[in-house]
Amino acid sequence: MSNDAAGRQTRFIVLLAALVALGPLSIDGYLPGLPDLADDLRAGAAATQLTITACLAGLAIGQLIAGPLSDTYGRRRPLLAGLALYTIASALCAVAPDVRTLIGLRLVQGIGGAFGIVIANAMVRDRTSGTRTARLFSALTLITGLAPVFAPVLGGQLLRVTAWPGIFVGLAVLGAVMLAASAVGLPETRSSASRRPLPAVFGQLLSDRVFTGYVLANGLVFAAMFAYISGSPFVLQEIHGLSPQQYSAVFAVNAAGLIAAARISGRLVARAGARVLLLAGLLGATAGGTTVLGAVLTRAPLPVLLIGLFVLVSSVGLVMPNAAAQALADHGGHAGSAAALLGFSQFMIGGALAPLAGAGGATDALPMGIIVAVLPALALLALGVLTRPGPSRQAGAVTGSPLPGPGTEAVTAARRSRWEGIRRRRPEYDDRDTG
Repeated sequence: MSNDAAGRQTRFIVLLAALVALGPLSIDGYLPGLPDLADDLRAGAAATQLTITACLAGLAIGQLIAGPLSDTYGRRRPLLAGLALYTIASALCAVAPDVRTLIGLRLVQGIGGAFGIVIANAMVRDRTSGTRTARLFSALTLITGLAPVFAPVLGGQLLRVTAWPGIFVGLAVLGAVMLAASAVGLPETRSSASRRPLPAVFGQLLSDRVFTGYVLANGLVFAAMFAYISGSPFVLQEIHGLSPQQYSAVFAVNAAGLIAAARISGRLVARAGARVLLLAGLLGATAGGTTVLGAVLTRAPLPVLLIGLFVLVSSVGLVMPNAAAQALADHGGHAGSAAALLGFSQFMIGGALAPLAGAGGATDALPMGIIVAVLPALALLALGVLTRPGPSRQAGAVTGSPLPGPGTEAVTAARRSRWEGIRRRRPEYDDRDTG
């Protein structure tokens, strides 16, 4: 790959990573300011928590809107519209007069932010195929792991110089910067010839049992991580007596494990294959979750519980990029809609099940233990029952071969041969979509 092509690829990845980070930053960036927010708006704890739920709901619903629109009208126009909506909603959150208004604006903010997440994933599928898709998703997973860790830290630093509305001003500025950067630096990745009238493809996608299997595997493991995030503060601090600083250190170590696993995935996917790495991640998550449940039931020493949590969270770094690559492999013609269902499942399954981890309150870790043990096991079951790829699908989706698998859009042999010839003469074109 030439230096110019490598530079374009790097800028492309950086912009996509920033778009993916908008969601976690929107959810977690203002958490340090929640107590002050509740006081200023005279809101109770339940109403204040709804501002988080509204953003999660917006991030889920917005993906179902953004995906089909980007398949029909191209990636750039819906993306820029979504970023504009996000920027305006973030600015209005800073001047919300009451908590009800803030809840509504947070819903709109989440919808706008969802455009960046789903279109970034669709752009990856537009530009790559096979193992290169899995590598790029691994890079984006690094951001997914880093953003929730650093978002509260950044929010806390902003609170040193401003009140909680300043955090939303910061998010609005970030949205405006991303809008300008995307307008200038992101090319259109979906050609006019491949666009279709707004379809009702969700039913078609969900009728593909292999696609559904990968979506469920990804969503269930993501929900297990959500359960860890929502339940671990009470389990580790209230039951096991860790200080906030010690808990933050544990959280950072687990996030580092996720990041390391995603990096390993990117390096190994060409040799091992995305499906093999996905299976390894699901087995690891199941083992980690089972260890957590066992530690809770037997009242094992704290290190046993911490090891289980580390294995569980680290395994997510193998599951997410490879599940996404496998799910989108045979759906390049409507990658936006496929990415939308993938993202929707993450936030909806996670948002619905994660709160159950706190059912035991600050005195019982059993609900969290059950959830983090059962969900990865169900994900492994979904993979085994719903995804049994034949040789052609394995060749196309796992090893990166240009051969289409079942359900792949019809692509002529002449077009395949032409692209292979271009790749041999011009390696930098390996980043282009081959269908």
